[in-house]
Amino acid sequence: MTNDILDLATQVGRALEAKRLVLATAESCTGGGVSQAITEIAGSTGWFDCGFVTYSNASKAELLDVPPALIAQFGSVSEEVAGKMAEGALSNSTADVAVSTTGIAGPTGAVPGKPVGTVCFGWSRGGTTLTERLVFQGDRKAVREQTVAHALRGLLRFIE
Repeated sequence: MTNDILDLATQVGRALEAKRLVLATAESCTGGGVSQAITEIAGSTGWFDCGFVTYSNASKAELLDVPPALIAQFGSVSEEVAGKMAEGALSNSTADVAVSTTGIAGPTGAVPGKPVGTVCFGWSRGGTTLTERLVFQGDRKAVREQTVAHALRGLLRFIE
């Protein structure tokens, strides 16, 4: 884990603690990387509830209540699914705010219109959900690290 990611996770923890908010994560392409970064920070038990690693479409539907029809229509790597993942993490936890990641880390998995490195994010809190789609460069490890860092940066902007 990079120092940049650990610094971001520390900032997220401080911001959550200051606002008395609790976080949940819903991750696909990062495989729990956001949760790992968060739980590296001492005291995270005060502001982290749980993380869902929903790699398969079935687990997104079963654990996060993402409608299978939505996945069929837009694909699992879509802003629509990322938003529902974040909302599902909130409704299936005691958290106040959630972040989600779903993407194609590579080296395979690209489809027309969604190259390797395509990642969609969701941030949800209090009835508001924001989503974003980015395309990162690099190998699988680089894409995943950039995704974790961006998810944390977005979380900072979203909660402040």
